[in-house]
Amino acid sequence: MKYAKLNIKVADSKAPYFIGSQVRGAFGYALKSVVCINPTKECNGCESCQKCLYYEFYENKNVYHKYRFDFLLGNSNYDFDFYLFGDVIGYLPYCVTAFYRLFTQIGLGKERRKFVDFEMQVNGRSCYKNGSLRVLENFSLDIKIPPFEREIVLEFLTPLRIKKYNSFLRYGEGLELKDLINSIYQRQMKILGRDFKKFPYEIKGEIYGRDLRFLELSRHSNRQKVMMNLGGLVGRVCIKNLNKESYEVLRLGEYLGVGKQCVFGLGKIRVEEIEK
Repeated sequence: MKYAKLNIKVADSKAPYFIGSQVRGAFGYALKSVVCINPTKECNGCESCQKCLYYEFYENKNVYHKYRFDFLLGNSNYDFDFYLFGDVIGYLPYCVTAFYRLFTQIGLGKERRKFVDFEMQVNGRSCYKNGSLRVLENFSLDIKIPPFEREIVLEFLTPLRIKKYNSFLRYGEGLELKDLINSIYQRQMKILGRDFKKFPYEIKGEIYGRDLRFLELSRHSNRQKVMMNLGGLVGRVCIKNLNKESYEVLRLGEYLGVGKQCVFGLGKIRVEEIEK
């Protein structure tokens, strides 16, 4: 599976505890200014909407979006990654241009603060220096899975929102390994444009040493004029007796995210080896 990663670090900036909704909304505004060719700026009735990156990322409903924001909670400055997957990777230059316009011309937050001193890197290579953008080529990478480990620590770094029995999990005791594997696998299938199908291998592994709590998060939706809940489970669990197939899917989840609303940066996980 292929991906591209854009990393952005903004010096001398003060970021909110959870940047996902703010940065995603601001990026959408900037992206529309870059790619929209409709003089009315309205998606409804636009003949080009099916070929529009903004429409694909923001207006196309009930789909698994092929991008996600990735960051840690509580960073003092804006420091985040932006992932693209599959057939939208080729649109990365438009995304880079949108972020550049966001930080230098549009501004962030209620104060619309603009920045000049920031870094942008594509897969570890700088694409912004001395106030100008640099065109990069060959920015598509293959996801590489580290060597198999039978026992791991799995960290949930931003809220994990997974539904069981038609409600979101609020207690760690209800979380099962199959919930994580199936969520990641189905997200992979949708991103690749494949039909729903059951995970083709046995899911093997035992969760123990649970240290999970429910973190309340919310955001205000300017479009719907309501507060939206983004809370979920954070913390860590230990998993033993994994099989190779389950391990590889968890590693894939480090890129794709797990659960609902991954585009906002939710469902960020990290797999750690257990020191022996």
